[in-house]
Amino acid sequence: MKNILLLVSFSICSIASIAQLPEDALKFSWFGPNGTARTQAIGGAIGALGADVTANYVNPAGLGFYKTSDFIISPGYSFLKNTGNFRGDTKTDSKNFFNLGTSGAVFGFSNPGSSWNGQAFSIAVSTVANFNSRISYTGKNNFSSYGEQFAADAFNSGAQPGDLLNNDNVSVGTKLAFYTYLIDTLSIPGQSGTDYVSMAMWNNLKKGAAFLVNQQNTIETTGGITEIAVGFGATHMDKLYLGGSVGIPIMSYERNSVLTETDLSGDANSNFEHSSFTEKYTTKGVGLNIKFGAIYKPVDKLRLGLAIHSPTIYSLKDTYYASITTNTENYVHTGNSTLTASSDQTFGYNPVYKYNLTSPWRFIASGAYVINEVEDVKQQRGFITADVEYVTYKSNSYKTGEEGDANYYNDVNTGIKAYYKNAFNFRLGGEVKFNTIMARVGFSYYTDPYKESDLSGKKMYLSGGLGYRNKGMFIDLTYVHSITDDVNFPYRLPDKANTFATIKGIGGNIAVTAGLKF
Repeated sequence: MKNILLLVSFSICSIASIAQLPEDALKFSWFGPNGTARTQAIGGAIGALGADVTANYVNPAGLGFYKTSDFIISPGYSFLKNTGNFRGDTKTDSKNFFNLGTSGAVFGFSNPGSSWNGQAFSIAVSTVANFNSRISYTGKNNFSSYGEQFAADAFNSGAQPGDLLNNDNVSVGTKLAFYTYLIDTLSIPGQSGTDYVSMAMWNNLKKGAAFLVNQQNTIETTGGITEIAVGFGATHMDKLYLGGSVGIPIMSYERNSVLTETDLSGDANSNFEHSSFTEKYTTKGVGLNIKFGAIYKPVDKLRLGLAIHSPTIYSLKDTYYASITTNTENYVHTGNSTLTASSDQTFGYNPVYKYNLTSPWRFIASGAYVINEVEDVKQQRGFITADVEYVTYKSNSYKTGEEGDANYYNDVNTGIKAYYKNAFNFRLGGEVKFNTIMARVGFSYYTDPYKESDLSGKKMYLSGGLGYRNKGMFIDLTYVHSITDDVNFPYRLPDKANTFATIKGIGGNIAVTAGLKF
């Protein structure tokens, strides 16, 4: 593996020291298409099409197509299955959950006597990112132990063993590891003095014995980003459409993980039998962003759109809980020695962190061809539409909201630039209309945001749906099938290539939108 798989700095290797890591920034900015059932059915390619409340979140100029008012609600249900491959072994896990597509109201006005002959105001709410997921993976590892991250953190802190548990420069996880003897200070044969050592590796370091452990990691995440949007759009002579929206995303995220390591050497006197590391992160906060867009019709049948999304500026607060249980066989005293320590009971507190996160810029170019483009939508026969989106993932950045953490966040931002690259996303869809019934299909592809060739991530969505519109009422039904590839690091080390799992996800989302014109 290349050097990119090593950490940029020692401080980031303390995975439990602060909740924020480069992959957290990506999680909060790399998500697939959302919207009403109609928008999801056409792959999310709504940028030039307009006349949908989802325009608030893609291209607000699309609101300018409204001449009447709509009320919309879009419930949905998702089911996901993830398969983790870790060091040659595979394991599958799944999760089902409800979600909310774009819902709200659009108030359209027609001004026949003005060159700006139509305006619309909208307020909407949508789950723009859904974090509900469960992944598990397991495998045999003869290369590294998760305890090594804590040994490296203890060494890098410069703290003496007697001061380690009270040192503010040492992560909570490292303190728990030291308290339960997952790590200790020992003399390594052939080296002078003592060093912090992972007990899982001690038998190998002491007498060159074979090292082999079974590692298992289970991660369950819940929550999402629910964004309230207020938008305005207007049209000039039904040729030029301009619009803007203000978004207030509300983030709620929780991650529960259990990483377990069990000795497979067969040596009952290796001073390590097993250890488990339990973590719980919660992130809550609110952000602000703005979106601007334009749509132009050079000819009646063709619509061309451009949109710019500013970064979202989040103000976030994390809480963190951790516990470690370690069995060191006969190391502490004769007979099995199992010790457990937790952040709240052992040290009397669960850390809380306040910080700011700035998400990427987004630039969207769109085009749509409308078959039989006339003002009376009942006479239209369908359309083909496409979006190309450029996202600056490497511009994700953290900033501390407290004193003393600036160096850490600078290191994480350096890691983001080293791990990720800017990338394109593509969305394509179409509709065929049969009087009051519509049939729709769509496809979207979200390209790899990872810079390193050994890491790979992509998302694909295949969709189809039906719609019904008659006498001021409409209802849409859509199914979206997702195929995703990603990676997950169980832990990070500063002096070894980091082992990781590849995660392949397959899922589906059933979306329904019901609406009423008034």
